[in-house]
Amino acid sequence: MVLIAKGNFVKNRNIGLLIASALTKQMFSFGYNNTVSATKLNDITIQLPTKNSKLDFEFMESFIAELEAERISQLETYLSTTGLKNYTLTAEEKRALDDFENLKFEEFDVIDIFDVKNTGNILSRDVIENSGTTPYLCASAENNAISSYISYDEKYLDKGNCVFIGGKTFVVTYQENDFYSNDSHNLVLYLKNEEKRSRLNQLYLATCINNSLGHKYSWGDSISNRKIQTDKVSLPVKNQIPNYAIMETFISAIQKLVIKDVVLYADKKIAATKNAVKK
Repeated sequence: MVLIAKGNFVKNRNIGLLIASALTKQMFSFGYNNTVSATKLNDITIQLPTKNSKLDFEFMESFIAELEAERISQLETYLSTTGLKNYTLTAEEKRALDDFENLKFEEFDVIDIFDVKNTGNILSRDVIENSGTTPYLCASAENNAISSYISYDEKYLDKGNCVFIGGKTFVVTYQENDFYSNDSHNLVLYLKNEEKRSRLNQLYLATCINNSLGHKYSWGDSISNRKIQTDKVSLPVKNQIPNYAIMETFISAIQKLVIKDVVLYADKKIAATKNAVKK
């Protein structure tokens, strides 16, 4: 469905984005069993900024422009502080990508690689959404399994820097920070080799866990601490032991490939903003 502005309605990207956002807020009543249609849209009203009883197009445009500039600035700061602005592959990273198909994999008992434990259990009805800064995990595939950030009793806190498995959904993620969990059926896997417990390694390991066990578990036959005791995970090896060095290098290369377009986009937008200010 396409909506076309009427009359002398000012048309540009920023105004379109604001109107699209206002319209989205009114779409909550529609869903799978109540699909949107042109007829139904005739009864929908949206709220837009006005000035002197007329639509304030100037405000709409400037508001979105300022919001975008703020977000780009935040993105630029994040990329700089995390070192992600450097997207040039090293010789080692290029080699890791080229040699990926030739990697040798072997199976290991999960419990030989990880210490496995159940998470804490905090029901959603007992938390206040967005009440703090600690991630509250709900085993969803979206937003790295984080449903909100909350403040709660720290005795229910689970340590981060681990692989997290949604017990009923088998959503596998890497959790960098300490967190709260919504279900004690969820599992946390802590790499036994603490020297190799890096973010990049564990991103690779989370994928290995998902690939090795994802076909085995479902909502009707969910994973558990008891079941995982006999499970195996396939990992790249060197001299019959897990090759953590190649895991880290490979993920570093993939990260650079993914972030390159983001960095170039941010640089382009920042340059455009600076040129606009000079004019």
